[in-house]
Amino acid sequence: MTISVCIPVYNFDIRDLVTVLRKEIQIHQIEAEIVLIDDASNSGFNEIYQEASAYADQFVFLDKNIGRSKIRNLFLEHTKGEYLLFLDCDAKIHNTDLLKNYLQEIEQDREVEVIYGNFKIDPAYSKTLRNRYSIEREIFSGDRISDFSVFKTVNFIIKREAFIKFQFNETLVNYGYEDYVFAKKMELNKVRFSAINNPVMHVDDTSNEVFLAKTETAMNSLYQLSQDVKNENYIKDIKVLRMARKIKDLGFSKLFIFLYERLIKKIALKNLLSEDPDIKYLDIYKLALLLKKMR
Repeated sequence: MTISVCIPVYNFDIRDLVTVLRKEIQIHQIEAEIVLIDDASNSGFNEIYQEASAYADQFVFLDKNIGRSKIRNLFLEHTKGEYLLFLDCDAKIHNTDLLKNYLQEIEQDREVEVIYGNFKIDPAYSKTLRNRYSIEREIFSGDRISDFSVFKTVNFIIKREAFIKFQFNETLVNYGYEDYVFAKKMELNKVRFSAINNPVMHVDDTSNEVFLAKTETAMNSLYQLSQDVKNENYIKDIKVLRMARKIKDLGFSKLFIFLYERLIKKIALKNLLSEDPDIKYLDIYKLALLLKKMR
């Protein structure tokens, strides 16, 4: 059984990540390769990537940025493993048996096609809006679950033949919902899925301001998806979309936006940019953005 460790890279120091992975491969004598694809990072990272390349089997450099979905699909052209383990470049491995744990899980159930390993938040950034959202809405508790809704792209392994069938939606070039659509497509096609606690540490120092901008991008991506009827089965259960459609169908869109702009927006933004953001305000912020796009 071979594993291809696939790491999309963009403007991040990955030396520690690939060093730890290479060490585990050597210690446990795992049949694995490490493949990195750089999505046209800034030239300031050239020296860092030169050092990292010593621990990788391949380091592919792209001339232009192709986005979060297309770069993941591209790993099919540069890997040979029976299983592809995807890790975000801003992941940190504190569990030195990460690959071994995945292999043991596969050995116990060779029918499983996708395994999600979960993630933790670096305590240094746990109070930021981005990471508070992860803690409250994204990280699952417990030892094991078969619910595809917990899936995130930060740390998962997938059987190659399954990935060939169910790739990422390449029309989603920008941030937002590429992981949700990818997971929903597999769920609807009865792909065998398991989520376990084999986490990486997510090192994300995104400021509240930047995360709000990324949230706006995500709402643009969701709106884009909603304009193609072929995506309906994949997105119809997204809570913010369901709520926006309900408000629009009732004829309350203009009223909601008016009340938001006049009474809520200033309060919401002040809270979301503070050191103690409330995720409920983020829900309102997202809903207002989406309703404005749907007018």
